[in-house]
Amino acid sequence: MTFLFGILGGAALYGAFILSRCFFQVEQGQLAVLTSFGRAVHREEDSQRLRTYGPGLHRKRPWEKVIHVPMMEQNLDLSGEEGGRTAMAADGTLLRLDSILRYVPVERELSHFLFGLRSPIEHITGLFTCLLRNEIANFREAPDKAPSGAEEPGSYALIRRERRMLNARIEEFCRTRIGRRYGVGFNAVDLTDVLPPDELADALNAVIQARSEADATHARAEAETQQRVLAAERGLAIARAHSKAVETEIGTLGRYLSELAQKNTLHHYVARRRSEVTSDARTIYRKDSR
Repeated sequence: MTFLFGILGGAALYGAFILSRCFFQVEQGQLAVLTSFGRAVHREEDSQRLRTYGPGLHRKRPWEKVIHVPMMEQNLDLSGEEGGRTAMAADGTLLRLDSILRYVPVERELSHFLFGLRSPIEHITGLFTCLLRNEIANFREAPDKAPSGAEEPGSYALIRRERRMLNARIEEFCRTRIGRRYGVGFNAVDLTDVLPPDELADALNAVIQARSEADATHARAEAETQQRVLAAERGLAIARAHSKAVETEIGTLGRYLSELAQKNTLHHYVARRRSEVTSDARTIYRKDSR
């Protein structure tokens, strides 16, 4: 009897195990793909497309395996000291470029994404790096936008100034070429930063610092010059007022002396003034009449 119960218990456990293998659950934001003995299960009406299962509980055969594919937007961060990619510009400057790829798997192309390559993300990263280096090495400004005296084609200054145009070119290539080949759709390709070598960065910082110091010195000199000009103008106005007062005083005295001369009393005024001056003087010099 105990042996029979053991057999029945084992059969029940095996049946529960088989039953658990006949159902699978897909979380929200994911799709599921089945494989049967290593072969992907395709749609019956279209043998080129994989049969996918949305969120919820689904049935399957016990020997089929489930592959869960996140369909939410994913980021491929290619930035920092380790993740950033290097590229040589046309002028020989070795640049480090930080970028972020935002993509989602495309349901119609899941076969390429899951089974086309062993490591599709690594292949996408490598292809994007090649594309980035090619665009940097051959970057030129549009002829109708190039002003006279523009930077050298492919220079670091031009690449940094036209980073938006470079980003648009790379994003267009990723959407039309990489996405179709690897079964992903690119929502955005963000070229976050273009960094020069450390030596060039130090030189640029030195130039910026020197320019800031020159601007500050120029501002201080201009303020000091304006202050001196204002002081000189104020001093000139005071000197003009003083000279005007002296002129008025001399004119008034001249008219007074003319009136005295007309009245024949000028010699009395001169004599009195001579007496006042000599009385205040400590030393008197007299001309000898002999």
